[in-house]
Amino acid sequence: MPKAERVQSAAASPADGTSGVDRLLAEMSLREKVGQLNQRLYGWQAVERTPRGGFRLTSLARAELDRWGGLGALYGLFRADAWSGRSWADGIRPEERAEVAAHVQDEVAQAGRHGIGVLLTEEAPHGHQALGGTLLPTNLSVACGWDPVLLREAAAAVAAELAASGVHLALVSCLDLLRDPRWGRAEECFGEDPLLAAELTAAVVSGMQGGGRSIGKGGVAVVVKHLAAQGEAVGGRNGQSAVIGFRDLHELHLPAVRAAVDAGALGFMAAYNDIDGVPCCANRDLLTGYLRGVCGFDGIVMSDGLAVDRLAAATGDKTTAAVAALGAGVDLSLWDESFSLLESAATDPRVVQLIDTACRRILVLKQRMGLLSTSGQAAAGETTGTGGDTLSTARERLAQAARTTDRLSARLARQSLVLLHNRQGLLPLSPETLTRIVLIGPNARDATAMLGDYVPPLPDGAATGVDLALRKVLPNTEVVCPSGIPSALDLHGADAVILLLGGTSHRPYGEQFAANGAIAGAATVATAGEGVDLADVSLPGGQDNLVAAVRERARCPVIAVVVAGRPHVLTTVRDNTDAILWAGYPGPHGGAAITEALLGLSEPTGRLPFTAPSHAGAVPVRYNDRHPAGDVYRDAPEPVLFPFGFGLRYRPVRFENCTAEVDRSTVRVSVEAVSETDGDDTEVIVPLFGHLTGGSVLPRQRELLAFRRVTVPGGGRTTVAWDLPAERCFAEGATGRARTDLYVADLRHTIRPYGTRPSAAPAATPLSDT
Repeated sequence: MPKAERVQSAAASPADGTSGVDRLLAEMSLREKVGQLNQRLYGWQAVERTPRGGFRLTSLARAELDRWGGLGALYGLFRADAWSGRSWADGIRPEERAEVAAHVQDEVAQAGRHGIGVLLTEEAPHGHQALGGTLLPTNLSVACGWDPVLLREAAAAVAAELAASGVHLALVSCLDLLRDPRWGRAEECFGEDPLLAAELTAAVVSGMQGGGRSIGKGGVAVVVKHLAAQGEAVGGRNGQSAVIGFRDLHELHLPAVRAAVDAGALGFMAAYNDIDGVPCCANRDLLTGYLRGVCGFDGIVMSDGLAVDRLAAATGDKTTAAVAALGAGVDLSLWDESFSLLESAATDPRVVQLIDTACRRILVLKQRMGLLSTSGQAAAGETTGTGGDTLSTARERLAQAARTTDRLSARLARQSLVLLHNRQGLLPLSPETLTRIVLIGPNARDATAMLGDYVPPLPDGAATGVDLALRKVLPNTEVVCPSGIPSALDLHGADAVILLLGGTSHRPYGEQFAANGAIAGAATVATAGEGVDLADVSLPGGQDNLVAAVRERARCPVIAVVVAGRPHVLTTVRDNTDAILWAGYPGPHGGAAITEALLGLSEPTGRLPFTAPSHAGAVPVRYNDRHPAGDVYRDAPEPVLFPFGFGLRYRPVRFENCTAEVDRSTVRVSVEAVSETDGDDTEVIVPLFGHLTGGSVLPRQRELLAFRRVTVPGGGRTTVAWDLPAERCFAEGATGRARTDLYVADLRHTIRPYGTRPSAAPAATPLSDT
């Protein structure tokens, strides 16, 4: 079979030993080793079409190959978006990916003496950022569903798309916490809570890697980002200092890191920010001491784009910047010049040892990926281990995986919706009573606003806005959707006004970008995303005024749907509408999911994974801060509009019989969820909170101790039980006076550590203030 008819699969049998890697390392020159640590090229600049319609390497790529005798990794070969400039007119189409990947592997392996392939790295924060890549809702939307099981299934489907394309490494946002809504990258977070983020991170890693580190045909290696505390940057300013103590770093920002290691993650990306003045990609305590020493991680660490070059501001030049990052534990750079200068620093034996250590980690990963030739000569285009498909088989696998991802994306979109306000049970609307609906607002027609940042251009019809979705479901109802925001609001005869509010992370072609791909121009349509930090998290574009004007003129119910990538202040919206549905960036199926929820075809069951502020000047405010934020600001005495974990329902579910049994190592908590309406089964999210006192540390106001998404039969009940480690349920250094108040909705149950006197509190006390 000709080489052009084979594709090097990202899947291969797991490494069966490292003796071959050690022999290869001993045979490599210093320059070849340094080359393995570099990922300098923008992948979309590495290949070009031939006059006959095939593909070839560009002169830029050939120069890099000649320089190093191979390549360590290649970023973004298939990336298509406004920054790369690649579109459906000139980008690599899905049916061409396997062919291009095979060609690149052939060329790279033949360029060196040892036949080493190249790691193909792609962005996949919520779906592959390539033409035809199937998109999921953004992380912040997914987190509203509190469903690690479904997320794991969806992550596996995305990984199958990547693997069928010949990709090895997926860069996936997981580790950042939403600690300040002013940060433009809030949409990439799984919310503000460390436990919720940790469980969802583990789901992504185990899903994409096939439940372990033996990457099967349908899996890819995950590089989770960003390590660490990037969401804690001062003022929500991207990549700046995280002013945070040791305790909060470990309690808030590192649980997701530990969860990713325990799930088998093969890679981490060091973040841009510094912690107490030490940049993360030069932080040996973080990358080596904690990640490798404490957690036992043995994969690779990649720097964020151009982050090593930025170290020169501290070290004095790019060569010493490279040594600092390498010494801290960075193995693979991203676009930096610094790592290409490591040869000149190799007069120091310690630097040579660091290069060998990092190169060995890269080679071990490549062995796992099937990118090392067992014969010591050209692995190009040949299959290794159990990997390797014909191009036609790869295309079939890609198409099948895309269909699965799309189906799961629709399910995640439905789960992502949170009902925040529903005066007198207005929602759901009755379709048979609707003769005229008016849609108003910046997102009324805009399907791209549903998608979030880091997305490719979608083909026509791949995503629909709420206007088209409503017209499809209500063919006999007049749906009026004026372009823009009308100066004279014609609401006459409307049965309901639906306001599509919020923002967008859409990046138009022609936008200005920084060297690392962040939005750089001042004139941008985006109101969120990388490079779009905001000082004021009020709704953008005068939307509060629009809401007030609609309320004044409307003689019918007014419903707000908020499509946004960060928590905005919704105080005016709550006060001037009859219902609010928070949708985040729900992905390409967002328009349909929103329509179904408004009309009662599905029920919004989500809960907020963040605290919604009542005033722009009160942020940041988090539910698990150590001090209450209420009655502090004289001009905003109640800074919280909707608390973390808040979410209403159409069909009420109550909780009963909260109990707990404590022994030396375990706390068993159980509660019953009871459906108050007959009919269909209903899904409900059950969060368990605790307030831990009696230790040596000031307690947090509340902490999420566990959660579960369960199904309750119509008119019936379901028992939810957790067996929790005792150390999670009691304060650090708990004394004889220690106690923990457990909370499930309007129930409170008090427990004490094993061996202390029992609580005099009732087993389940209703909370009058809940």
